[in-house]
Amino acid sequence: MNRRAPKILLLILTVALLFGAGRMERALNRERDRLGLTQATTLQDAPPLLAFTTVALGGFRGLISNYLWIRANDLQQNDKFFEAAQLANWITDLEPHFAQVWIFQAWNMAFNISVKFKENSPGNYADRWRWIQNGIELLRDKGLRYNPDALLIYRELAWFFQFKLGQNLDDGNMYYKQQWAEAMTPFFGPQGTNIEALVHPQTAEERTNALVLEEKYKMDPAYVEKVNEEWGPLDWRVPEASAIYWAQKGLDEAKAHPQKVNKDDLITLRRVIYQSELQMFHHGRIISNPFIHGIELAPNLDLVSRVNDAYLTEMKEAAPGDTNNIANAHRNFLRDAVYFLYVNNRIAEAAKWFKYLGQQYPDKPILDGDTNSLPKNLTLDEYAIACVQGDVNETSQERVTSAIMGLLEHSYLDLAIGQDDRAFGFQRLAQKIYDHYYEKIGKDQPRVALPPLAKLKSTVLNDLLDPQKDLIPYAARAVIRSQLGLPAESAPTNAPSPPSTNAVAPSAAAPLNRQSAAGTRAP
Repeated sequence: MNRRAPKILLLILTVALLFGAGRMERALNRERDRLGLTQATTLQDAPPLLAFTTVALGGFRGLISNYLWIRANDLQQNDKFFEAAQLANWITDLEPHFAQVWIFQAWNMAFNISVKFKENSPGNYADRWRWIQNGIELLRDKGLRYNPDALLIYRELAWFFQFKLGQNLDDGNMYYKQQWAEAMTPFFGPQGTNIEALVHPQTAEERTNALVLEEKYKMDPAYVEKVNEEWGPLDWRVPEASAIYWAQKGLDEAKAHPQKVNKDDLITLRRVIYQSELQMFHHGRIISNPFIHGIELAPNLDLVSRVNDAYLTEMKEAAPGDTNNIANAHRNFLRDAVYFLYVNNRIAEAAKWFKYLGQQYPDKPILDGDTNSLPKNLTLDEYAIACVQGDVNETSQERVTSAIMGLLEHSYLDLAIGQDDRAFGFQRLAQKIYDHYYEKIGKDQPRVALPPLAKLKSTVLNDLLDPQKDLIPYAARAVIRSQLGLPAESAPTNAPSPPSTNAVAPSAAAPLNRQSAAGTRAP
């Protein structure tokens, strides 16, 4: 018998078994993919080394990544963050289709490692911001590249913008907001609303901006326009706008791949949208303040209707046990909306939403701690006054005086930065509180009488304009003087020029009591 025959038969058998195993593996991969147990598809557009690694190591990838994960945790415990970050990159390379790996590593960078770094200087959190950026980029640039339909990654990316950048849970949150605003301003302009130039660029610069936004930040201008039409108008320099973008992107991916959808993931994505809308209502407008280094945030009152719609939609789609909680949040939002509109001198809108609040929740008190404060028992003015007074005892002379002077100070400071409507709203509210105080105690109580309102105004104004006290910069004092028609202050040496403003100067005799081009704004 030929000695080579058994070897040839074994070789043929080996080839046949390998062929059969390959056919079986493809069938198993299809079945695992159908059942959602794993993703076994070949990486698309992956670097050659990564593509080779994922194939060559096979089942050993899990064992190796487990070891690297343990090692990375040990390095992080010893504050060896950069070595741990390198291992995190290797772990995601070994398990590119496992969404939880991307989520954990990105979260670790943005929330755990970042807070290990202190301020570089007062208000400067550049080192923390670098790690937060790394976490965002890991999810956005790589995680979604290999998992374009992974709802968990969309949710996590949206959470980064909503919580880490948008809320104030981190001492460096204002630094992060400023950095993101500066990054987005070249694309969306100084008001954060320049979408048309990105969708339909006319110049070489506009075409470049649209290309960079899409390639570097992975934001499609046409999709930005769609999100803005559905949930805006948004200031796209504010991080919550990006949170809404990525959450909506995840919802659309869910519609495209319904067989891979987990209902709970849809709930969290919708929750990101309505919570981000609420956050943008509270602080979704950036105010340029030339007198400070940084940015100031103010309510975006144009979003009231959108936020209301988001709450109504969420209540319809929520589980029965969650409906009451969402309704309570909706009622709190409406209370804030009425007050914010009132303070910003948008009285007609405030009255509209005050009426709507009473219609939606007629049997719910609208003042905390006052069970008799049903909407039918209060006027709009009384409600706004109570909101300002808060815990201020309406018969406490000192505390009411302090509250009024605080409102007047806010008014003049807003005047300095061109926020005329809000400035007038604060003055109007100060007047209302002053009148309300005397309605309660009567006019014949000299022992607890307030100083004349004109005296309170002049006291606050004189303190702000006093160069010796130097409470605000010279340039701010110059703007206030110009707006009120007061004589100019003698400029100190090397004083900066006051910033330009489009506000109309009121008369000195009746500060801030003026008319708009559309007619009188105040009742």
